[in-house]
Order: sequence, then structure tokens, then C-alpha cells
Amino acid sequence: MKITRLSVYHVDLPLEHPYWLSGGRLKFEVLDATLVKMETDAGLVGWGEGTPWGHTYVPAHGPGIRAGIQTVAPFILGLDPRRVLDVERTMDTALSGHLYAKSPIDMACWDIAGQAAGLPIADLMGGGSRTPRPIASSVGAKTVEETREVMERYRSRGYVAHSVKIGGDVERDIARVRDVESIRRPGEIVLYDVNRGWTRQQALRVMSACEDLNVIFEQPGETLDDIAAISGRHASPVSADESLVTLQDAARIAREGLAEVFGIKLNRVGGLTKAARMRDIALAHGIDMFVMATGGSVLADTEALHLASTIPDENCHAVWACQDMITVDIAGGRGPRNIDGHLHLPETPGFGVHPDEDTLGDPVGVYQ
Repeated sequence: MKITRLSVYHVDLPLEHPYWLSGGRLKFEVLDATLVKMETDAGLVGWGEGTPWGHTYVPAHGPGIRAGIQTVAPFILGLDPRRVLDVERTMDTALSGHLYAKSPIDMACWDIAGQAAGLPIADLMGGGSRTPRPIASSVGAKTVEETREVMERYRSRGYVAHSVKIGGDVERDIARVRDVESIRRPGEIVLYDVNRGWTRQQALRVMSACEDLNVIFEQPGETLDDIAAISGRHASPVSADESLVTLQDAARIAREGLAEVFGIKLNRVGGLTKAARMRDIALAHGIDMFVMATGGSVLADTEALHLASTIPDENCHAVWACQDMITVDIAGGRGPRNIDGHLHLPETPGFGVHPDEDTLGDPVGVYQ
């Protein structure tokens, strides 16, 4: 089997509500999505998606994905998509870095490999749990009152897991954490996501003030060096997210004990192939996980669900999904959807969901 054609689509995904990053630092209203259709000489077709969270969140942006695919396309045409390691190594040789640009290609290859094997991706990767995974909301609000309002909106949809954005103001952050904990329901999963919004002194002040609550703080510093500098000076569990990009990052976090939780974002780390290695490092070192798409449609959410399903139930806290945050549906209701705040693993071979092509418009690039 050989890859014979790649078609690249650009789709805007408007958000249902304007989204403010931690501390109201950045506002997002539309996501720039890239969809990739991979065709083969065997007639199998795979799809991939890459949707960074805007252009200012981390060093990844929609146009960069499309430029990266244009760069690697000549090198992967003619390869067997089922040989995901061959495709991965070829892309890494053709284009150094830019992992987020390679992620949709990796996703499409896995989709084809699963279809060829007649297995869901999670089973192809070694075995997928059928325990439904809680969906984590993303509570991007600026005040205590708005945080409550957004949490209630997600609770009304059945959500039992929440990623609450904080960062930027010590007193406000302490008040928000304590307020959310005061209304936290039994069994709810809450992660307090700083999104790199603290300096070292701010991190220590908030985390020390909240030690009695025993809550998890995600990305409490800009870099792993910042997290390392305050490690051991507070008693709060830490999740590493934005600074978890490469396998070397994962190894350092595990080796130095910098975090108790990995927040694995598939698009950021380069796709399933690389993310699976991070999963194994985490499991080998007793590190739990949240699994997330960086953003995007039900396709991206489904990819995250398949990886999450390969993690033992007790080690996987939740899957963050974006589909309830956007106002367009490119897959006509197909694929895993919110059922009482959870996503259920599809039994269909491959990822189990493809977009409606007539919703995508004309491709912005075709390589064959």
C-alpha cells in the first residue's frame, strides 16, 4: 500500500462563546483548523486534523501546519501509511521540529492502518479500554462569577471534569480556587490551569496558600526550569502541559520529579506515535495523565479519546474535547459525542469518524 495523494483543507471553527486564556490575557473567538485527506492505491482513505489554539497560545499556528505539510508531502508520497514509524522518521528528516505540523499526517496514517487491520486505533495500539472517559471542560473566564456561570453551563451538559483557568493575579487566583472548591460536587475532577501565567513568586504564593485544598495546578510556570525552581517549596501536585512537547521533556519531568501529572496534547507533541511514548514514560514513573487535542473538531477529540483509552482507567483522569465549544459540525453528528459528560470509544475500524467533504470547501493544497 502506498500514499498516492494528500489534500489539505483550511476550515474556520467559530467558538460558541469568546474564550479568555488564564487571567484574561488573550481572547479567542475562532480556531484555524487544517484537515488532511490521505488517499492510497489500495482505496483506503485516512483523515487527520491539526487545530492549534489560536496563533498566540504556543509556537504553533494554522498556516504553519499547511506550510509544514507542503514541505514534507514530497517525501512521504509513495510510503506505506501503515508503517507509521517510517513515515514519522521521514517527516523528521525532511523537516526538523515543527511537530504540530506533522501531527495530522501521523493521524491520517493511523486511521488507514486501523482500517486496514479492521480495528479501532486504540485496539491496534495494543488494547483500548471501553470505560467511558470523562470530558474536561475548559473554563476560560475572568472573574469568580463568570467561572461559576461557565461551570454551571458545562454541568448542565453532564460534565464532571473541569479545567479552570487561573493565572496573572495572586489574590484573584486564590479567591477563584477557593470559590470553585467550595462549590465542587462529589466526584468532580478539577484541574487549575495556569497556562504559564505566573512568575515564580506568584506560583509559590498561590500554591502555598492553597496547599490545604490538595488541588492540582497545571503549568504553574513558563518553562520546566521555572517549575523545577519552585519544586520542593510547595506541597501541591503539578501537571505539566505546555512544557511537555518532546520525549526529552517527558524524560526530564519523570527523572527530576517535576510533575505528578502529564497533560498530553496530541497536536503539540506531534501525534499519536510520539504521544504513545510519553504515555509509557508516565506509566513507568507513576505519573497520571489528562489527554487532549489542542483544539478542533470531533476528529481531533476522537484521536485524543483513542490514546486515552490505551491508558489504564485509574491513570487517566479525563479527556479534554473541543466539540462542545465550537458552533460548526464538520462530521454531521458522527463520531464520539458527549453522553452524560463522557466520550465512548468507537468500535469502527480506524478512528471511526470522517468529515463531510462538502462542508470543507475546496482544498487549499493537493500533493500527488
